Amino acid sequence: MNTALPKETRAEAINSIQYYFRENMSEPVSDLAAGLLLDFFLEEFGPLVYNQAIAQAQARMLKYVSDLNGELYADEFQYWPRLERKRKKGR
Repeated sequence: MNTALPKETRAEAINSIQYYFRENMSEPVSDLAAGLLLDFFLEEFGPLVYNQAIAQAQARMLKYVSDLNGELYADEFQYWPRLERKRKKGR
């Protein structure tokens, strides 16, 4: 799985990690350390998040595909029954 981020996105992610450290840790984190931490999380946890997203998308698609017949089914040969219903309403 390719976990490479575009340059601008990577820079924003590193800035976010550094901000988190400034707000929540006693020591700041350098660009290099934040980049290495980002690489670790992408490699270690990226596939987990990716697989969960795929499973959720698949479940959602299966829900819609499984009900295609119910959602899109059209009754056949309805001209005469519909005409009869109209005639009965007109009486």
